[in-house]
Amino acid sequence: MSKYQSPKVNVNMGPMKAVLIAILLLIIIGVVASASVKIVDAGHRGVLLHWNAVDLTKPPLEEGIHFVIPFQDEVINIEVRTLKYASEARSASRDLQTVETTVTVNYHPDKEQVHNLYKNLGLDYENRVIQPAIEETVKQVTANYNAEELITKRPLVKQDIEFSIRERLNQFNVVTEVISITDFEFSALFASAIESKVEAEQNALRAENDLKRIEVEARQAEANAIGLANANIAEARGEAEAIAIINKALAENPNYLDWLKTQAWDGKLPLVVGEGGTPFIQIPVKP
Repeated sequence: MSKYQSPKVNVNMGPMKAVLIAILLLIIIGVVASASVKIVDAGHRGVLLHWNAVDLTKPPLEEGIHFVIPFQDEVINIEVRTLKYASEARSASRDLQTVETTVTVNYHPDKEQVHNLYKNLGLDYENRVIQPAIEETVKQVTANYNAEELITKRPLVKQDIEFSIRERLNQFNVVTEVISITDFEFSALFASAIESKVEAEQNALRAENDLKRIEVEARQAEANAIGLANANIAEARGEAEAIAIINKALAENPNYLDWLKTQAWDGKLPLVVGEGGTPFIQIPVKP
């Protein structure tokens, strides 16, 4: 080697390779650990999948952290809290009146059957079963009533709709909590006719109540008149009996008149004197 030739430098690559391998191992461990740990959120249940197939042998996973086989298992979160769905259904009543019914359903998936729900319907079960169940039920129930009965028998209509919706959704592992019929809407012409009919019925009821009041007052007036007449008759009869008694006493005993005079005299000399010096007195009668 010439004295002017540059010497070769040997670089030891061992430590650098070790660092790279360590970093790679940490990355692999992190990925594996991440794939092994699954979290089920609060208010949810977890559906365990093995190679994308629902595992029906185990119950749904509870809230919290769960360890699964990495890259093989997956967990699908399904909310089991109270959910709300509102639907406006157009239908026809028995008398062929168009009715728009607004139904609100509070529901939640069956917590113990979410894996079956996911297997059969997936996550879009609301549009697949809840909406059709509400619309079909409303059409069937409203067809059993005429438009007026939908208003006057609202609790019975609500009961029929609620029972039918519950029965349908239970088949799909969906639990209904509260079902509300928030509104019945009819055509403007029919609504006006209903309002006029209700007003006429109220006026008829008011007139009937007035007639009953007048009849009661007439009977009261009649009873008062009969009572007053009976009182007058009794008073006249009493006066007639008193006069008859006095006449009989005078006929049987002429001195009875003198006795009455002495009973009525107050001991004072009279201002008016009758014939024979006898004070003139009045025979007391019943006032």
